[in-house]
Amino acid sequence: MKFRAAPSVGLALLAALFLVPIQGQQNQTNPQSSPPEQIHQPGAIVTEVTRVNMLFTVTDKHGRFVTDLNKNDFEVFESKKPQAILEFTSETDLPLRLAILIDTSNSIRERFKFQQEAATNFINSVMREQDKAIVVSFDTAAELVADLTNDTGTLENAVRRLRPGGGTSLYDAIYFACKEKLMQDKPLYKFRRAMVILSDGEDNESRYSRDQALEMAQRADTVIYTISTNISHIETDGDKVMRYFAQQTGGVAFFPFQAKDLNQSFENIANELRHQYNLFYRPEPLRTDGQYHPVEIKIKGRKDLVVRARKGYYARRSANT
Repeated sequence: MKFRAAPSVGLALLAALFLVPIQGQQNQTNPQSSPPEQIHQPGAIVTEVTRVNMLFTVTDKHGRFVTDLNKNDFEVFESKKPQAILEFTSETDLPLRLAILIDTSNSIRERFKFQQEAATNFINSVMREQDKAIVVSFDTAAELVADLTNDTGTLENAVRRLRPGGGTSLYDAIYFACKEKLMQDKPLYKFRRAMVILSDGEDNESRYSRDQALEMAQRADTVIYTISTNISHIETDGDKVMRYFAQQTGGVAFFPFQAKDLNQSFENIANELRHQYNLFYRPEPLRTDGQYHPVEIKIKGRKDLVVRARKGYYARRSANT
């Protein structure tokens, strides 16, 4: 099933629109493709509850995971105001909801076979019985090639069947995977949602914009890990896009310059998904203004450690505001 996302006038129509292929291409800079009621500041989600959930990773300066911290080691600030942490856990066993997005455009043809092998190795190493994943390919349009399942054989076969050709609709693929698949299982905080993208980041076909795709990832509370297929050793605009998605969602961007390094990138992602912390806090003061509220997590007295988390959220808008 191939689908092409059309400019939305209401999120309730999205599922129906994905089922109908739409011909043509829209300029990403056209402001009409970004309805103001849906586009928010990058790096944010809209919370529908009175508490905020933050899933995050702590590493030392050398990138090694730090897993022996507790609630009293952390401070949370919303709009620079300290917040009281209500719950804190070290999460290694949250069920995983994973989206693997694979660029099948002509631009990655030379490395495609090795990418398939690396992706299947990753599926086998990261998936457990309680986990589920989807595989989405994207070229001229995005295509769901394996729906949410914990059957690694089904996922592997889906990856191996892919063939390269066409343009690149990266943003549409992100939007679809988050909106229609990763948000299915609720409550959201009971699951760890992550996306792994293999691409050169050079989108030239999507109907949705970069920031619309990012917003949907943030609404789904999805951490994005990107693996660049650019091996030119020269940073491209696509590399910047890949880094942007990762940084804004608390993920990591990888730039393997040799095909053999792809396996290491996947291994690093698999390790990170099992070494995370989770905390909840109730914003004080609690606002239902629909506005962006930046969030920062700090470790008390430990400047040698690095926290990687999403940048903030949008509060629910009250009917009276």
